[in-house]
Amino acid sequence: MFAITERLLLRPGWPEDAPALARTIGDERIVRNLTRVPWPYALGDAERFLALPYEPRRPRFLICLRDRPEPIGGIGIHGDIPELGYWIAHDHWGKGYATEAGRAVIALADASLRLPRLASSHATDNPASGKVLRKLGFSPTGKTIWAASHCRRTPMELRLFARDCEQSRQALAA
Repeated sequence: MFAITERLLLRPGWPEDAPALARTIGDERIVRNLTRVPWPYALGDAERFLALPYEPRRPRFLICLRDRPEPIGGIGIHGDIPELGYWIAHDHWGKGYATEAGRAVIALADASLRLPRLASSHATDNPASGKVLRKLGFSPTGKTIWAASHCRRTPMELRLFARDCEQSRQALAA
């Protein structure tokens, strides 16, 4: 599965992406805000991630600039309760890529997955991610939880968000 936006190509990861993926996500400034990523992140971690079986109801993509094949981030839907997760390489922060990729994945989820609701979260000390979620139509639930962070080596506080997909579809149709 692929998605193309004005500036980005969202594509599956392939085994030959492992070195670039390990270099790109292997940055403490990124991994400290993620709950599922090992730290330090090594080539073997990238190889294992890229070898995971594809689940059509939980698509995951590498985010690439349209004119360059190497990844600048990752985005996907994961978990038993569908949750949007994403990361962008530090050199590409502040350029709107997370929002652009998020809109593409949400459009795909709305059109083909027909999920009633999407969840997401962000570290409370990463408010930029909260801004992205709001731009994508997520609302704060008013709840926070503590989750493990391999990079931080201590639990981090996450602010929970949700997006009612059916309500969003009806608003778009009106």
